[in-house]
Amino acid sequence: MRNLPRILLIQCVLCQVFFSGCAHQKANTPSSFSGAADIVPVSEKAVLSAAPQTSPGSEDTVDIFDEFEEEFKDQSIHVADPFAPVNKAVFVFNDRLYFWVLKPVARGYNFVIPQIVRRGVRNFFSNLLTPIRFTNCVLQGKGSPAATEAARFVTNTTLGVIGFWDPALDLYNLKISEEDFGQTLGAYGIGHGFYLVWPVFGPSTLRESVGFLGDLTVNPINYIEPTSASIAVGLYRRFNDISFRIGEYEAIKQAAIDPYSAIRDGYIQFRNALVDQ
Repeated sequence: MRNLPRILLIQCVLCQVFFSGCAHQKANTPSSFSGAADIVPVSEKAVLSAAPQTSPGSEDTVDIFDEFEEEFKDQSIHVADPFAPVNKAVFVFNDRLYFWVLKPVARGYNFVIPQIVRRGVRNFFSNLLTPIRFTNCVLQGKGSPAATEAARFVTNTTLGVIGFWDPALDLYNLKISEEDFGQTLGAYGIGHGFYLVWPVFGPSTLRESVGFLGDLTVNPINYIEPTSASIAVGLYRRFNDISFRIGEYEAIKQAAIDPYSAIRDGYIQFRNALVDQ
């Protein structure tokens, strides 16, 4: 407990290896780059081209296109990016880190460790981090998801052998509630502030960065002694998650004309969607 401030500081620099590596999906998603976005934004032209077509001179033509244009504007919520030059430099650093270090090592890890074992590790850590999800469900006034998280924890800790198996989902269809403090802040009307790209962490905003720090205070891993063991466990959890997401970041990058903007806009849309749910 006495080492918590130091753990938090070190975790902020090291812990979230590509928080989501590429994209934290809502239902076992976060990201990547961290938490990040599996939603590649589409252009206004692409949205409008999908609109129902009418014959030239039709009185409904303007109304239909106005409707689609308005819908597109509602989905395109822009966040200030005042540190774009620095963010882009960090983006390049994270890109090289992924391709030169994380991806090759993760491939070797996948070759050595069977998928069933890696899935069990992922389930174990997901169960261990129940306090984060439960706390944020309560803070957002989501009683039913909070009760589900409590039931999942009891079921998976007992029947699931301390969480390595997920009988709560497999047997009782109790689905996980991916809630975090960043979403809680958004649910209370707090805006993103401005966009940030953290080294190793990946995409974030001022709000999401504060939210991440808030989640660290109820993360059981941060209370492991000594500090070095806590850091090692946290890093291993993130690395094991990345082993399931190899290829996602590449797909986003190849599909986008401007990968930096695509990931930034997709991340914001993704986080907004989580708050709205």
